[in-house]
Amino acid sequence: MCFNKQNHPMMKSMTVVVVGGGVVGFSTAVCIAEALPYCSVTLIADRFTPDTTSDVAAGILICSPFPDIPLEQQQRWFKETIDHLLAIAQSEQASEAGVLLSSGWQIHKELPVDKVPFWSAFVLGFRIMTDRELKRFPDHKFGQAFTTVKCECSNYLPWMEKRFRKAGGQVVKQKVNDLQELSSQGYDVIVNCSGLGAKSLVGDSQVYPVRGQVLKVQAPWLQHFIRDGEGQSYIYPGMHSVTVGGTRQVDDWRLEVDPEDSQDILERCSSLEPSLSRARVLGESVGLRPSRKNVRVEREMVLLGSRQVPVVHNYGHGGWGVSLSWGTALEALGLVRKCLHERPPRARL
Repeated sequence: MCFNKQNHPMMKSMTVVVVGGGVVGFSTAVCIAEALPYCSVTLIADRFTPDTTSDVAAGILICSPFPDIPLEQQQRWFKETIDHLLAIAQSEQASEAGVLLSSGWQIHKELPVDKVPFWSAFVLGFRIMTDRELKRFPDHKFGQAFTTVKCECSNYLPWMEKRFRKAGGQVVKQKVNDLQELSSQGYDVIVNCSGLGAKSLVGDSQVYPVRGQVLKVQAPWLQHFIRDGEGQSYIYPGMHSVTVGGTRQVDDWRLEVDPEDSQDILERCSSLEPSLSRARVLGESVGLRPSRKNVRVEREMVLLGSRQVPVVHNYGHGGWGVSLSWGTALEALGLVRKCLHERPPRARL
């Protein structure tokens, strides 16, 4: 947790703006506001819950590795996130925050390269599935059983916004098309958590959408998650419904629900869990994962107007935004600290 509420000689003498209102944006804003009480922190976004990509996410904590980021760093991000969410899941805030424990199976049609994934030490009770357990999945040769955390962003984002405001944060609904638009505000540091928006906001051509479609169904008898190891098909029981999915359509910008995709999802998931064929569909939704070969968590100096302003980037998490949200927020907080320490406070007239 990033708590540090001691008085600081530069009380509210520095200003930080966070661009982005998804799970990465709010996690980062909360970390900064709670850890740096001498900073005035504003979060700006054009979309908030329930209209963010995070709201579509099933929010189950697992992850695939990014190719060019040290594995130890990715392990730290995952561990910091799951530890943060486990603490919430074990608190009286759990139901309001939408954070719960979830047990189940990840199954594979072929033996995976990593039988023991890099995050296995941080979930609870990770083990290889027994032959008896695998018997119910005849098309699959191998599986992993574990307990992880499910974070329901339709609850978690409003809870995080409340926490941010309690730490003195301000929230502004506004579309930022270009960082130059922020130059007149005189912010000391800009934090870019714009996800897919970074493609236009900072001209990052490495960001691309991976379209995901899910259905919410009423199936209260289902208690365990089932995830196909390729991540194409999954069944995640939650607080109010079961999320079934999904699709991974690269460079597909369509936000409309595709009835053929829905039919395909229900058929695939019913082959894993036949009782789903009796479940009532409550809703369908689409989200565009903000994908990038490697998540970008770094700082750079950007010329805004006549002034060089430090910009801390924290975006490009793909489908792992929830799973790495707190860890990369802490990383971004460390970069913000560096920016502020290297920069004397400007005289305020």
